[in-house]
Amino acid sequence: MNKDISLIGVPMDLGQTRRGVDMGPSAIRYAGIVERLEKLNFNIHDLGNIDISRPDRNQPEREDKLRNLQEVVEANTRLANLVDEQVKNNHFPLVLGGDHSIAIGSLAGVSRHYENLGVIWYDAHGDINTTETSPSGNIHGMPLAVSLGYGHEKLTSILDDNPKIKPENVVLIGIRDLDEGEKELLRDLNIKVFTMHEIDRIGMPQVMKETINYLKDRTDGVHLSFDLDGINPSEAPGVGTPVIGGVTYRESHLAMEMLAEADIITSAEFVEVNPMLDDKNKTAILTVALVGSLFGEKLI
Repeated sequence: MNKDISLIGVPMDLGQTRRGVDMGPSAIRYAGIVERLEKLNFNIHDLGNIDISRPDRNQPEREDKLRNLQEVVEANTRLANLVDEQVKNNHFPLVLGGDHSIAIGSLAGVSRHYENLGVIWYDAHGDINTTETSPSGNIHGMPLAVSLGYGHEKLTSILDDNPKIKPENVVLIGIRDLDEGEKELLRDLNIKVFTMHEIDRIGMPQVMKETINYLKDRTDGVHLSFDLDGINPSEAPGVGTPVIGGVTYRESHLAMEMLAEADIITSAEFVEVNPMLDDKNKTAILTVALVGSLFGEKLI
């Protein structure tokens, strides 16, 4: 793994309706992410937070049924260009959210550098809704669909007017809450999904072994998109859309440790940390520990 890490904060809360997730990057920094990675002998380039434009109160909240569309497009375009630049500099882009709509920009920027970019989507949700299937119009439920080329043209055309990833290069882990339209698209695209049923049945070690083997030979880079609501809310309470019955803290550590050993992750984001809903910054502290495991931290 590259020893230079570019830390990018995206204080975005416009892809959904719960206030507070814009403070996620600050909470994660406060929990010690820079110090944790420096102890592992990485060179940390903290690029601060990108600017997020606030909606004009005199303008309609929705455009083509989507909430804050223009502002989300602008923020993700800024992020995509910055991520693209960091990869050109041979730095590992580590993006801190913010809501999960920021994955649109992360993947747009990273995908320019890979022919077959793999994606591990670690989440309670599929985030593969489109304008037509979304019950809410919240763009944080759409980034995977957008990156696959499905959705509003203003979103799918960020940086490049083509799909950023291929369905056969995607693996979802921890899924336990899907809308009907998402189920249909996942089936139609034949995307590999490990729901909580599979994790309970075969265990996280086997899930990660299969994921790594599946992606290792077919991809030339792998992006990890880690939504903290993938973890059970009793252990990660500071998220906007908690779903009971999730992956445990220890299972998630094991997943990150196995990815570190496989050395296949080339970019990553950790999203949906909401300090306003948290308990003494518990979720941000947990996030920093997981990042440590992803970057090779070991007890002994």
